[in-house]
Amino acid sequence: MHFNRKAPRPKIEHMETVILNGQALTLAEIEAVSLHECKVEIAAAALDRVDASRELIEGILAEGQTVYGVNTGFGKLADVRIAAGSLAQLQTNLVRSHAGGVGQPLSVAESRAMLLLRANVLAKGFSGCRRAVVELLVRLLNAGVAPVIPEKGSVGASGDLAPLAHLALVAIGEGEAFYEGERIFGGEALRRAGLEPLTLAAKEGLSLLNGTQAMTAVGALAVARAIRVAKLSDLAGAMSLEALMGTPAAFDPRIQEARPHVGQIAAAAHLMRLLEGSEIREAHREGDTRVQDAYCCAACRRCMERCAMC
Repeated sequence: MHFNRKAPRPKIEHMETVILNGQALTLAEIEAVSLHECKVEIAAAALDRVDASRELIEGILAEGQTVYGVNTGFGKLADVRIAAGSLAQLQTNLVRSHAGGVGQPLSVAESRAMLLLRANVLAKGFSGCRRAVVELLVRLLNAGVAPVIPEKGSVGASGDLAPLAHLALVAIGEGEAFYEGERIFGGEALRRAGLEPLTLAAKEGLSLLNGTQAMTAVGALAVARAIRVAKLSDLAGAMSLEALMGTPAAFDPRIQEARPHVGQIAAAAHLMRLLEGSEIREAHREGDTRVQDAYCCAACRRCMERCAMC
């Protein structure tokens, strides 16, 4: 059986390094880091933006301004000013109080995708955290430390606060993590990996929690799997057509454009590329007067019982 070698095929992406710059990550990059342990680095320009953002927070504190989430309470306590000496404890308490997820943990791949996506968001330089926060998330990835993140607890549109809180717990040496095939205490995972836990400064707990990286991580990996399944389905269809000595006439682009459905057009074009130059098709093309292949559906067995022509 012959298939066009130039046609796209599902494949595992192999990358040396993924560079975070705060901009879009591709599905291939997310999979490379999440599934294949590709190393991650942060672009120098991104770190400069992070430093500039942190300087703004430090300026607010130095000037004695009151800013929500920086030196105030949260929610109903937004009007409560927090003393300068308690700002670090405020951020730690925020992480601990929101780490209330339940259920089975997300997979290691999903946890790694969360780390990657959160680090990339912080690399935009809009969150006011120190560069040490972004760098630790990347070091966790590169060292193979994956926070244990319960699958239930997100508040959806308001953010994945609970899942990200479990991620942040490991960053401060608490919670649980998967490391070298074991589920262990977060602080122990950091110790084994040669990493130091963070002591959160003003605003940094909020910087780690306020996002949608759990749903984005799970969704991105699901979409990547779906794309592979769709491509494999096309491949199975092409192989079946060859085995049954069918005609590819139904995949003619003129037929697809008459609809036109984007997915149908893409699938038909993919099938045509897979079948291009088929030796099997050429072998039975002469004398083939079929306009269409025989139709088969779920009722085929009932048809066969009633009609010998089927």
